[in-house]
Amino acid sequence: MVATKAPEDAYSAEPFVPSRGGLVALRKAAAECRGCPLHRDATQTVFGAGDTDARVMLVGEQPGDQEDRQGKPFVGPAGKLLDRALEEAGIDPSEAYVTNAVKHFKFTQAEPRKRRIHKAPNLREMTACGPWLAAELAVVEPELIVVLGATAGKALLGSSFRVTQVRGTVLEEEIHGRPERLVPTVHPSSVLRSDDRDAAYRGLVSDLRVAADALS
Repeated sequence: MVATKAPEDAYSAEPFVPSRGGLVALRKAAAECRGCPLHRDATQTVFGAGDTDARVMLVGEQPGDQEDRQGKPFVGPAGKLLDRALEEAGIDPSEAYVTNAVKHFKFTQAEPRKRRIHKAPNLREMTACGPWLAAELAVVEPELIVVLGATAGKALLGSSFRVTQVRGTVLEEEIHGRPERLVPTVHPSSVLRSDDRDAAYRGLVSDLRVAADALS
């Protein structure tokens, strides 16, 4: 496969996605993805992680600062909070597959040595990265997808998705040509930003318990 630069009017990871080889081949190919401009400023591609046979896949928005530096999803403060919430809800984090709708960190930075500030990916960037998520779903074939936040929801379910309207419910939708069950909830980073962190955390755990019940 020859990697080519995506035209500015046709962002897509599709040319970079291998047709076979499982998660190992996908992860290796994703490291060379140039399907949209986000790779230019990010340190590296942050691909999904977890068991190929995971029953549940958790899909977030995009890597954060720590994920971008370490090359692994959900290793920062939000990831640690998510692990704690999963355990409290009755889901073993080690048995889940975690990934993001977008595989490169998008950020703003006033000066080179200043803190990098997260910036939400736009619809064009989410669409461009969609083939990676579709490939992960095809390989892992989870019984349930936990949708973490509005961006992940829009990437999977379309631009009309509103997490506040459907959080903590079990949805049945066709995603990338496959029938899927999904439980939407907030992104754990929103809990960290909340004025009432305890209440926000309890809400996240409550939604994840719905997911645990759906898996039982």
